[in-house]
Amino acid sequence: MPTDQLLALALYAFVSSITPGPNNMMLLASGANHGMLRSIPYMLGVGLGFVLMLVLVGLGVGQIILANATLYLGLKIFSVAYLLWLAWRIANSGPIARDGETRSVRPFRFIEAALFQWVNPKAWAMALTAAATFTRPESYLASIAWIAIVFGAINIPCISVWTGFGVALRPLLQDPVRVRLFNGLMALLLIASIVPTLRELAGL
Repeated sequence: MPTDQLLALALYAFVSSITPGPNNMMLLASGANHGMLRSIPYMLGVGLGFVLMLVLVGLGVGQIILANATLYLGLKIFSVAYLLWLAWRIANSGPIARDGETRSVRPFRFIEAALFQWVNPKAWAMALTAAATFTRPESYLASIAWIAIVFGAINIPCISVWTGFGVALRPLLQDPVRVRLFNGLMALLLIASIVPTLRELAGL
């Protein structure tokens, strides 16, 4: 991949990974509620799960889904329903316990975070845009490999920043009322991140 295209890909990976979205909102909440150590499997699941998604989308899985209108609609409906359930789950998280763990809701496991990428509207947009913009017909498989490598190197550090923000808020969230307000805000922000998808479904 030419240097200028590689730099453009790196910039796209950074901007798309660091900006707010379902993953980052949920990792912010996980860092605040569970701490950095217990959120590591979650972060790795997001980062590596998205890289796998990128590769599979680049190899044609995305086009198969997009070409099937019923399957695509079903995926959107399931994605919205699942994200609304996750928002409810965050809003109803228990208070932070003295040992650093929440009393009621555990963080995502690695496999759960990896599978979540397939119902994350922002992850789909990122993967499809990367595959359409940064692949080269004369070296298509090599392009997919470069996209995966660049996102693999950039995505996890970016999402770790959001988890770190959550960890930094932990001293302020020892009060149960503040925890409830914080988790309620995180739930609302998660819902806000899927408003475009909700509008699209409402217009069908």
